[in-house]
Amino acid sequence: MSNEQSVFANLQALRLPGMSDALQKVLVTPDMAAMPLLDVLAFLTCEELQFKSQKKRERLFKAAKLKQGNACIENIDHLAKRGIDKGYFASLTTCEWVTRNQFLIITGPTGVGKSWIACAFANEVIKRSESVLYKRFDLLMEELDMAHRDGSLPKLRNQLAKFKLLILDDWAMAPLNARNRQDLLELIEERIESGALIITTQLPVSEWHSYIGEPTVADAIMDRIIHRAHKLELHGESMRKAYGIYREDK
Repeated sequence: MSNEQSVFANLQALRLPGMSDALQKVLVTPDMAAMPLLDVLAFLTCEELQFKSQKKRERLFKAAKLKQGNACIENIDHLAKRGIDKGYFASLTTCEWVTRNQFLIITGPTGVGKSWIACAFANEVIKRSESVLYKRFDLLMEELDMAHRDGSLPKLRNQLAKFKLLILDDWAMAPLNARNRQDLLELIEERIESGALIITTQLPVSEWHSYIGEPTVADAIMDRIIHRAHKLELHGESMRKAYGIYREDK
């Protein structure tokens, strides 16, 4: 085996595919091959880091299971028509609120783009190499209820806690029972310590207390959410109706 073959074999064994690809570029590019050794090493290591970062983002995107995977901040239009202040929205796109384990509530009628905007924020968080998980609120309540019955509740809670940003889409689309309320309270409590949260809903925040039901639990849930939440109240006609196609979701 030649020295060149040995080097590529070693890079493969060390699981350094980005560096291996970069070295191939160096060998076939005379100007790069003539660079000082440290410059070559700098190039190789930078390429490896970029490769690993890209692969991590791809894994995070797959794990997020976003409803609108192609949503991105840059493509959000008609902010003024939706009642969104551009300056306030720009401050949210820094995702500093995610770093601080804060919440974002997105409200508005069906079709105005709540889920789409939530997924756009999710993709922005993934670009920063942070983990995200999308969940339909009613389906998550069902998962938690099933976990109570089969004994997998600790495992499910630990899984949810691992994600930096949790999206609860379509909040308040199904009634809550006593177990749901307690699960929701514990979920929100866990989020305060472990990560950020996005809630999308058609139900105005002023009606959440009545929706949750039992006053004491409702007070506790509302207190934990409202005092650490940013809010986007969307207005306007359905984006699907406006474009005549399915462009942005709820």
